[in-house]
Amino acid sequence: MRDADATRSRILDAATAEFARHGIAGSRVDRIAASARANKAQIYAYFGGKDALFDVVYDHQLRSIVEAVPLDPLDLPGYAVRLYDAWLDDPDRVRIATWARLERTPTGHLLDEPQRAVAYGEDAIRRAQDAGDLPDDLAPLDLQALVVSMSLAWAPASLIYVAGADDPHRDARREALRDAVRRMLGREA
Repeated sequence: MRDADATRSRILDAATAEFARHGIAGSRVDRIAASARANKAQIYAYFGGKDALFDVVYDHQLRSIVEAVPLDPLDLPGYAVRLYDAWLDDPDRVRIATWARLERTPTGHLLDEPQRAVAYGEDAIRRAQDAGDLPDDLAPLDLQALVVSMSLAWAPASLIYVAGADDPHRDARREALRDAVRRMLGREA
């Protein structure tokens, strides 16, 4: 059983790299198999094919970011900075989500209902708004979308400038992001 688990793990790692680099349509099962030191039959047996494998990779990436950076509605500026750090430290997270947006869901919710329950802190934000801890002039989902988008300002999905993990301006950008979210929330820096 350990061999099967190890093979699945190698396939997921190889598939993550392949999908991040080439997207869903451009990825090739034979490259994933070669990189994972597995065969295509194992990929189909374990995951059911390329699209299903992408779904597993995407779900894994989603869960990893939610676990690495849990939403704290009482510290949205800190949440934005922690997300920014996570994007720079593992750019494949952004790339996988970007490919899902480009190739699967060009408009509307990117996540299906079970994924949204995992990823979105909509209820937590609503409770913080109801308690007066957050402004209530935006819907909870819209508020989170703005904070997450701000955290992506210099991440791999940026349309302006992409920073890397070794960015010499990372600390300054972290503070600018923290300050921008505070200001958006109507709080002094």
